[in-house]
Amino acid sequence: MQYLVTFLEGIISFISPCMLPMLPLYISYFAADNNEKTPKSKVFLRALAFVLGFSIVFCLLGLFAGTLGEFLRKYQIVINIICGCIVVLFGFSYLEVIPLPFLKGITKAHRASSIASAFVFGIIYSVSLTPCIGAFLGSALMLASTSGSSQQGVLLLLTYSLGMGIPFLLSSILIERLTTTFQAIKKHYNVINKVCGVFLIVMGILMASGLFNRFLGLFS
Repeated sequence: MQYLVTFLEGIISFISPCMLPMLPLYISYFAADNNEKTPKSKVFLRALAFVLGFSIVFCLLGLFAGTLGEFLRKYQIVINIICGCIVVLFGFSYLEVIPLPFLKGITKAHRASSIASAFVFGIIYSVSLTPCIGAFLGSALMLASTSGSSQQGVLLLLTYSLGMGIPFLLSSILIERLTTTFQAIKKHYNVINKVCGVFLIVMGILMASGLFNRFLGLFS
């Protein structure tokens, strides 16, 4: 169940107001080959390297969060409460009830005209993107820390990366066909943000109360 939650958080991060509008620009940079038309297979490989770059960084963050949670496992109740309250705070930020400026996005893109540069771009991107998707990345990390396992922390953040990376890869080869869909999503950002905020608040309450762990226990 927690993997489904982090996967959904990755998808929501992908359609966030500071990432989705920049998507055509990122894709165009992967297609930059001295003004020559780049084959879609090459664009896809560069996009894959880009996704691999940010996935590695996120998995390392998951490893750290899971290891910390494993080390502090005897304080699991306290960790659950603290992490849950942080996620609730992220939710109120999405609802614009409590402004958190550090969660605002960074929209600067770079040129990535080779697989190696796309991979490096993915690593840089994961750092510059963190303020933008901080709420849902933070929620995934809080969930990783409450898991009390370094291995599970990595797997949770890998799942999060897949949630964000798979739509990106699909977009790299279907960008022309998805324009209308992206425009429809952007028109409803206010509603999306409110739904995301409520989702985070509910998740935070479940984590803080320990109900989320009990619910997971039903599937173990």
